Amino acid sequence: MYEQYYGFSGRPFQLTPDPQFYFESTSHKKAMSYLGYGLSQGEGFIVITGEVGAGKSTLVAHLMERIDPAALTVAQVVTSALDADEVVHVVAQAFGLAVEGQDKASALGAIERFLQDEARAGRRCLLVVDECQNLDLSALEELRMLSNFQLGSHPLLQSLLLGQPEFRRTVAHHPDLEQLRQRIIASHHLAPLDADEVEDYVRHRLTHVGWSERPGFAEGLIDALYRRTDGIPRRVNQAMNRLLLLGAIEERGELTPAMLDDVMAEMAADQTRGAQGNGNDLKAAPAAATAPDCPDSLPATEVAALLAARDARTTELEAAISELQAAGTGQRDAAGDPLSPEDARIAEAQLAEALERIEARLEEQEQSFRHVLTMLIEWLEEDPSREAA
Repeated sequence: MYEQYYGFSGRPFQLTPDPQFYFESTSHKKAMSYLGYGLSQGEGFIVITGEVGAGKSTLVAHLMERIDPAALTVAQVVTSALDADEVVHVVAQAFGLAVEGQDKASALGAIERFLQDEARAGRRCLLVVDECQNLDLSALEELRMLSNFQLGSHPLLQSLLLGQPEFRRTVAHHPDLEQLRQRIIASHHLAPLDADEVEDYVRHRLTHVGWSERPGFAEGLIDALYRRTDGIPRRVNQAMNRLLLLGAIEERGELTPAMLDDVMAEMAADQTRGAQGNGNDLKAAPAAATAPDCPDSLPATEVAALLAARDARTTELEAAISELQAAGTGQRDAAGDPLSPEDARIAEAQLAEALERIEARLEEQEQSFRHVLTMLIEWLEEDPSREAA
């Protein structure tokens, strides 16, 4: 939605890694240098770690665009909690190998033959393993064993291991991984963006989709964005997506720190609801919201629950208006004569209190409606098959 409102050619802050939006921070530049050095060695392990959302997958996507597929065959694996036997079969599948039987020996034999054939054809092989913190120690040891495959004195497989900070600590300190540590030829930990880089990052991605200073950034917005996201690129993307959507909904030409506060509060509320699962508010949602033909029942259920909450607030608002009307007609006594000064002051205080309650409920109503609309739009846009809706 917001890309049409602001005249963008695409969504600049999508969460899916896209090498077209690659931003080379100081830390990413160092990582690419280590990757370049490691790949030139053609053996062993390269280890890249970073916080969730630090940009590891985007870094790899950028790397894949730069390699020559005629010279390097790449297989990519995103791991779950795999053991030694499972990781061997997953690696075989990643290289597109059909393994007869389910035994480990057959999978290892197929991998070795494939690597030898690639080497004879003049191609090196790279295995990219993401989310390595999920792997058992036995699986990491199996990856090390795969690095022993050789054709003569020529190593057949090099591995790039990606993981979160706990993987970095495991590799550095676990006593059972000494042999793996000895095979690591390059490693780097991706640091978050600093305050200046957050601004450059936001402008870089916006410029890529044709941004022409609309919307503008109010003073203090970028500093607040840095503080609220800790400079983690994915968090910046999440916040900017919501912020731009809010700007489009409210037809704003400038994004402000107050708007950022609103969207961060909404995101925190979303996480709370997600952690609670199907809480009481969701149990009250209409059953029709979870119909089988709904492409994604949870967002529809949440939207229905929020709409119900909005209707409840509307009822409260109507009651508050009735109170205000009653306070307004109370400026005269039962006989129709004007109130005494003391009684008039009391009536004015009641009127002010009623107005304050209405203003508070109006604000709640606005936030609730905006949140419902935001969730609905995001749900529709996250899957191209929902565009018709």
